[in-house]
Parts: sequence; C-alpha cells; structure tokens
Amino acid sequence: MSLTTVDFANIQVEIPTLEQVKAEYQTINTALDTAKTRVEKEQALQKWDNLRRRLESWSSLTSLHFSQDTRNEDYKQKKDYSDELQPKLTALAVEMKRKLLSSDDRAELEKILGKHVFSLWSADITTFEPAIEADLVQESKLINQYVELLASAEIEFAGKTVNLSGIRKYTQDSDRSTRHQAEKARWNFFKENKKCLDEIYDDLVKLRHQMAQKLGYDNYIGLGYKRMQRVDYTETDVARYRDEIVKEVVPLAEKIITQKAAKLNLEQVYFWDESVFDLQANPTPKGDRDWMLQQAQQMFEAMHPELGDFFKIMVDSNLLDLDTRTGKAGGGFCTSFPTYGVPFIFANFNGTKGDVEVFTHEIGHAFQCWQSRNLSLIDYLWPTYESCEIHSMSLEFLTWSQMDKFFTTDADRFRQIHLAESILFLPYGCAVDHFQHLVYANPEATPQQRHQMWQEMEARYLPWRNYGNLEHLAQGGLWQEKQHIYCYPFYYIDYTLALCCALQFWVKAESDYEQTLSEYIALCQRGGKAPFQELVRSASLVSPFESGCLATVVKSAQKFLKL
Repeated sequence: MSLTTVDFANIQVEIPTLEQVKAEYQTINTALDTAKTRVEKEQALQKWDNLRRRLESWSSLTSLHFSQDTRNEDYKQKKDYSDELQPKLTALAVEMKRKLLSSDDRAELEKILGKHVFSLWSADITTFEPAIEADLVQESKLINQYVELLASAEIEFAGKTVNLSGIRKYTQDSDRSTRHQAEKARWNFFKENKKCLDEIYDDLVKLRHQMAQKLGYDNYIGLGYKRMQRVDYTETDVARYRDEIVKEVVPLAEKIITQKAAKLNLEQVYFWDESVFDLQANPTPKGDRDWMLQQAQQMFEAMHPELGDFFKIMVDSNLLDLDTRTGKAGGGFCTSFPTYGVPFIFANFNGTKGDVEVFTHEIGHAFQCWQSRNLSLIDYLWPTYESCEIHSMSLEFLTWSQMDKFFTTDADRFRQIHLAESILFLPYGCAVDHFQHLVYANPEATPQQRHQMWQEMEARYLPWRNYGNLEHLAQGGLWQEKQHIYCYPFYYIDYTLALCCALQFWVKAESDYEQTLSEYIALCQRGGKAPFQELVRSASLVSPFESGCLATVVKSAQKFLKL
C-alpha cells in the first residue's frame, strides 16, 4: 500500500494466536538451522523481522484503541487478550535472541545485523523467564487499573465537568484564586482515591520485586535498567548525574522562582503559582485545533521541506488524535505501526500553551520514526528511550523561531517561559528518578513511608516548593499523578538526559540554525542503530554524563533568562 493512501481508518492488523506464532517461529528456526549461505540466513532473519513487525503493529493498535476510549468493552477485551498473550510472545522472542547470541555464526550475523542489536538482546534475555509469565500479565492488569482510574476522573469546576486534562487550563489561569481552587479540585480527586492509588502501587512494587528475584536480581532496580535496555551507562552514572543537577541546576531553578515571585508581586510562591510566570498568565494558542494544524503545516514547511512533507502526510492520513474526550486516557505519546511504516500521535489538547509543547514534542518522535522507517531491523526503528526523547525535546526548541505562528505577540514570552520551565523540569525529573530508586531498593516500605520518601526528594531537588493548604500534596502525594511511575518504571530520567542534549541543540541553533537542523535530521535518520552516548556524540553533542555538560547549558539559560 503506498504511503500517501494509508488512512488510519484503513490500518488493519491480524489478531495473532499463540499456535500460529509458534508455527511461524518453527519455520524460521528450521530455515536458520538449514541455511548454508549468507543470503539464506538473511532471508530467515527477514522472516523473523516481518513477524515481529506484524506483532508490534497489532500490539500498538490494540493499546492505542484502549487509550482512545478506556470505557469501550471491545477495546478492553482486546487489550486483556493482548496482555495475556504478550508474555508468551516474549518467551518466543527471547528464545530466538538466545539462539542468535550463542550462534556459531555470530560473527557473520553481527556483520548482517550490526553489533549494537546483540548488546540490546543481551539485556533482553536477562529480563524474562517462563517463571514470570503470570507476573507480567498481572503487572499489565494493575497498570490498566491505574490508567482507567485516572481516565475516570470527572471534576466539577466553573460550572463544567472536566477530566484531569481539562482541569489544567484553570490551573494556569491569570487569577490566583482560580488557580488555587482548580488545584484543590484536581488534587481532591487524588485525595479521594489515595487508598486505591496506594494499593495499586504497593501491588506493583511487590510484584516487580518478586519478578526481579525470580530472575536472579537483588531487587527490581537491576531488572528495571535491563528492561529499559540501558547498555552504555549504569545506576552509578545516573546517581552522579543527579548530584550534578543538584549542584548546577537547582540554584538556577531557585533564581527562576525568585524572579517569578517578583513578576507576580508575591512574597511567597505557592504550588498553584508555579504554573504561571507573570501577571498576564501564560500565553495560549490563538486558535482552535484545526487552526493549529494549519499553522503547524506552515511552520514545518518554513523549517525544512522534509518536515513539511511529513506533517502533511500525518494530517492527510488522520494519524493524529488530539482532542480531549470523556473516557480517553490522559497524557500524550507517539506510537507506530511498523508494517505500514507510519507513526501515530495521541494527545489531549486543553487550550493551553502545553498543546503546542506536547504537539511539537510528539511530532519530534514521529518524525524520527518516519526518518528511520526503512532501517533493516525492527530493533533499530526506535532507539532506547533517553535517545528517543532527544528527538522530541529538541524539536520543541528548534521550532522556537516559528512560535509567532501560534502565539503572535506573545511568542517572546512563550520562549522565556518554555526555557524557564525546562530548567525547572530537570530537578523534578531527577526527583522522580531518585524516588523510584528508593522505592525499589525498599520494596517492603509502607505506602506512608513512600510518601515520606517523596517528601525527602522534594526537599533535595525542589527546595522552593510550598503546598500551602493542599493537603494531599503537603503529605507527599504529588507523585501519584505521574503515569510513568506506575506504568513505566525508571522511564523518566530519560527526559532530563535528553533535555540536556536538546538544550545543546538550542544553543547551537542560536548561532547556526541550518547546520543544527541538518545535524538533528541526521540524528533522526540513525534511529536506534547505536547506544545513547554514541548517538549523542554522533550529533556533535556532549553526553550529560560528561563533566561540564550542564555548566555550559546553565550558563546559556541564565543569560537568556536575564538571571
């Protein structure tokens, strides 16, 4: 099917059965065992890759449909079936990876497939044994329970019923009282569901610890790193990096909060003041969803022909779901259908500047996926997560010159706020990561002790924070809103590592935009053919784990923000 004719409505996937997939694996194994020539080996490996692409497309569509409407019984049943089947499919994939890793022909296979994929597979095979199949199914069920609970939120505010995405508009209002009341209403939902949220997370932590022990790990931290396919840095590197954030970034973040207090004429900045930066409140897009898509088309065409052409395909093929709806899961993400070679963007527009930020962020993911769609191996279509986030976060900064298309006379204010929020995000992202390390190092901790751990993290990384009379937050409950903590353990430091790289792209773009954009596109084209630090260096960037990386970025940000 030619790409320009693929409408999302026409994307079809075959629902696999275990028997059918097992039979295909048997055929592939036989072909590999009997292959005499390099061509025959390549053909057998291609069959395996095609199978994995079909399974990935099915899994992606099933998960996407559930996110689009968590109340749809048909979608829920199909998601349950997928969750039940996935561990068995993982078992078959891991068996094949073990076979290739221990093959007598490994040297030749590395020439065919590249060495990096063998590093990824070496991590993968330590994350699964049949003994944890039932645990993986249970983990998916608990995650679905959490997603459904958050999607069920119906918050009465300003004469309307809104969900957790919809309430955010009011938390950024220019009126301080409105912000305060909106935050109260938002966090009241979490307060009312605290017991259930604590129970879900307690079950997840104990379950993950149990899986780790069955696989021979001391606790879930080691298993979590392997599941994230972290092959070129360690827990020690991350801990050292977090220390650097405390030393280099937290002082600048505190200056931003002090500057904010002055601009808002406040003696004390409370949590409900953190979302705005001046008395005009945050700039908002000057039109609705359809207008924004038109502006985005002009923006990407002005930046680069490849970006313009790509975005037109996304719109024409209906590969975007941007509207907030009742029952729709929160957040934003990019997924893909490898058999069709196209990505898909899921978001929840709510009329705030975040619509532009989330949108450009997810387009960054989608554009990378598009640029690397023809790479020979499914393992290379996406890099590991921290590398993925470079593409998304960098595009947020590389679109800066076009922000007048969305914000007109407020474009300069948008840029100031976007950079300030990026700096403030770095310590927060480290708090989320450090919190998870504490949680999984102490799996028997009580829910109350976990809330205390979060308070310790806030004291270390967010020392300016004051929750006033927001009771649930004052008792250490903020983390319960962060879906990554429940659904994707240890996936969060990735954003901060990538942001350090994105900020370098921003600095470079200020002096040579065209060259920087070329380096960005070249990075997207590499997909996941190398580990994180190698990809970073290939784009002429400094790894966040190297000393001095943060100091340079902080200096540029401080100058831009006039601090």
